[in-house]
Amino acid sequence: METIIRKVDKHNIDMQIMQEAGEILKKGGLVAFPTETVYGLGANALDEEAAKKTYAAKGRPSDNPLIVHIATLEDLEKVAKNISKDVEALANRFWPGPLTMIFEKTDIVPYGTTGGLDTVAVRMPSDPIARELILAGGGFVSAPSANTSGRPSPTTAEHVSEDLSGKIDMIIDGGSVDIGLESTILDMTVNPPMILRPGAITAEMFEEVIDHVTIDETILGIETKKAPKAPGMKYRHYAPKAKLTIVEGNIREEVLAIRQLVYEAIRQGKRVGIIATNETIAYYTNGVIKNIGSRENEETIARNLYAILRDFDAEEVDLIYSESFALQGIGKAIMNRLEKAAGHTRISAQAVMKYQKYRRIVFLSDADTCRGPMAAEMLRHKDLCQEYAIDSRGLVVLFPEPVNQKAEAVMKSAQMTMENHTATAFSENDVAEDILILAMCESEKEKVQSEYGEAAKVFTLSEFIGEESGIPNPYGQPLNAYGECMERLTETIDKLAETLNKDASFEEV
Repeated sequence: METIIRKVDKHNIDMQIMQEAGEILKKGGLVAFPTETVYGLGANALDEEAAKKTYAAKGRPSDNPLIVHIATLEDLEKVAKNISKDVEALANRFWPGPLTMIFEKTDIVPYGTTGGLDTVAVRMPSDPIARELILAGGGFVSAPSANTSGRPSPTTAEHVSEDLSGKIDMIIDGGSVDIGLESTILDMTVNPPMILRPGAITAEMFEEVIDHVTIDETILGIETKKAPKAPGMKYRHYAPKAKLTIVEGNIREEVLAIRQLVYEAIRQGKRVGIIATNETIAYYTNGVIKNIGSRENEETIARNLYAILRDFDAEEVDLIYSESFALQGIGKAIMNRLEKAAGHTRISAQAVMKYQKYRRIVFLSDADTCRGPMAAEMLRHKDLCQEYAIDSRGLVVLFPEPVNQKAEAVMKSAQMTMENHTATAFSENDVAEDILILAMCESEKEKVQSEYGEAAKVFTLSEFIGEESGIPNPYGQPLNAYGECMERLTETIDKLAETLNKDASFEEV
């Protein structure tokens, strides 16, 4: 089958294309189209055979019900019965929009559309292209997300084409969607009404209109084995090809834990993706990093989620680690989709971090132009089991000067360079429980101890690796003295790396 692709401007809809698409639906064909949430795979909702085609094209289990899309409120009574007064209030507030309500079905709705259930899910989308297609197709269009079942939902026509080109009759390209997550599903067959799938419309928003709603406790829990009332409640959904794991903790803990997990995976030869945010992306140093949006505006995260997951597929990563998000407002919907995409695979950030005694290493010297930066650069070239931020600082830094030219010359002879280093003064920002300070000599150690006391985790470099002799200072001496200093540092940093790796005894988390 050759799939027709038609571009349509939602602000200037080509009605001829809409009629063409409507005729395909009336004849039992399949048309993918944009809604304000995600792209839907449209079929005649009242045609049992069209439902079968939908399931076949998506590879979707036939007991997973389809949502019926309508364009006018009057059409609700044709497919649903026992409609309560609360429905009218909710429809007046949230329709057209990203709300699906579940009702008892009428006889005209085939069981093929409802997944064998006596209930029907109904939605009135606000996207103008969706509305015109529904009207052109006969008024009742079943439309699950237009993707291969289990894959991230499509938010662009390109996503639809990736999954379904050659399997469906037409794709209407209306550009990127506005919301990016599927509609909220509210079961109106129970009292009080129950949210079965979180979305852009939250419980708090519902309770501004009706007295009370409950939330299905399985939304962020273990997947239920019960027959679903709503799409996506039973099966794994939204999943990228790579294994996705959610890391949970406070923001700082999550970033540190993900950094270590990614570092360790890369050491094992794996290609790793990171789902980061505006607020955290600068703190990651390894892996394929994707910015999903801003925590200050979680609508951006919702809009980008599925596209990010598909981007990782294109990057061919082996693993993906994601930060978690607050279970408030649309954050609940974001976490619901992430949980599904991860197959409920979560790990505690603290469980990862408990094996990490130090997260930063600071080499301390007098002027920070020779031994300190040399040691730091050497350690960066070592194969360490744990990721460390590695820096050097000086106790007597009057201005930000570059490294000593002789020190740089001997480092270059070993295929290393410090050309981007600038001397930096030691400060209270270099003192913390998880910062290891390694001084070049005893006097530097004592000065830090006298100023910061037990708060500073400071040792001489030789002391930390169990040796007595220090690191000679070649300042003011011939080039060969710098070479001797480098040789001594090389031996010392080798032992330091062994010591650090011995202490970093990570276990499976």
